[in-house]
Amino acid sequence: MSANDSGRYIVRIEVFAAADHIDLDQARSNSSPNALEEVLRDLKQANPDEIEDRTYRQMRYDLCDRCRRSFLIDPLGG
Repeated sequence: MSANDSGRYIVRIEVFAAADHIDLDQARSNSSPNALEEVLRDLKQANPDEIEDRTYRQMRYDLCDRCRRSFLIDPLGG
């Protein structure tokens, strides 16, 4: 191990909602005139942390060499 090697490893994970293609013409024809108002009302009543968890989450882990090896073998810990 060199003087600059701390034996630590950083793992960064991002989890975010997949964005599918939206056909705007079809979306307009299938939606009710009040669809946007309904979405905004639901958002106002929802827990902000829950909404954020469902759309985006970023995590950072500082691992030792042993934990890095374990992570690379089974990243999801199954």
